[in-house]
Amino acid sequence: MRSRRPRAVAELLETFIPYVVLNVVMVLMVGRGHPVVALALTLPAAAFLVRVFIVFHDCCHGSFFRSRRANRITGYVAGMLTLTPYDRWQREHAEHHATVGDLDRRGVGDVWTLTTTEYQAATKGRRLFYRVFRHPFIMFGIGPALLFLIGYRFSGSGHGRRERFSVYFTNAGIVAAFLVAYLTIGLPTLLLIQLPTLLLAGAAGVWLFYVQHQFDDVYWARHEAWDPMKAALEGSSYYQLPKVLQWLTGSIGLHHIHHVQPRIPFYNLQRCQDTIPAFQAVPPLTLRRSLHSLRLRFLDETGRRMVTLAAVKTGRAAAR
Repeated sequence: MRSRRPRAVAELLETFIPYVVLNVVMVLMVGRGHPVVALALTLPAAAFLVRVFIVFHDCCHGSFFRSRRANRITGYVAGMLTLTPYDRWQREHAEHHATVGDLDRRGVGDVWTLTTTEYQAATKGRRLFYRVFRHPFIMFGIGPALLFLIGYRFSGSGHGRRERFSVYFTNAGIVAAFLVAYLTIGLPTLLLIQLPTLLLAGAAGVWLFYVQHQFDDVYWARHEAWDPMKAALEGSSYYQLPKVLQWLTGSIGLHHIHHVQPRIPFYNLQRCQDTIPAFQAVPPLTLRRSLHSLRLRFLDETGRRMVTLAAVKTGRAAAR
């Protein structure tokens, strides 16, 4: 759990400098009449933006630096780049950690998930809406765009002063960025570069969050039987990614460790995995196997596993 300032600073430099450099190169490419090259560079830029979000995520947990002030300043800067209000997201994510795997406390900071019984008891309209919502094109395409571009621009009645301030501050930063772009590189250049980058990074980020808690034998329980340690070790995946992808995603695939103790900075997660047998006992979810999660839609409480729409339609969910 101990944050290390030299390592944290190194992680910042390794993350922010390549992202800024890529953006500068993309601006130059557009200015010199090579927009296709600029668009091609949005892919690596999006990968580094995902890493920026992981820094933001750790700052929200107070784990990246020892200093609360350093975490807050870094988190606000990273939040500006990812269009995510720091205090609002921090609160919602804390609720996610406090309720993950609890069937009676769904609805905040998680992916909308119905049980097979709830789906079968729902109206036709609600069933259709749920199926559309859970479709991969909506979940990882339109969904992230709506969330990051529109959803995070507003504060709700349940948000406190700090959460509202973070929304207003982030929005003011976005307006300032548009103004600077208008006076320098031009708004079309900004949008050509940033929109694809943000949408690609958003899709990747939502996929990571999705697969961390939506897999075949994921742990769910009713509140009276809910066990937070089981929710961490059995309700959060060990997403075993290739080393390059693990680095780009800040080892967030070691999510079972993160939910056991969210104050561990991401640059210490692999050391925990290599050292502690209880973490090594968690079966890994490979990149190839994770693709099966795209078909999972519902929780079968009887079988204690996620199932597909086809299984519900044929009645195989309960039998399984």
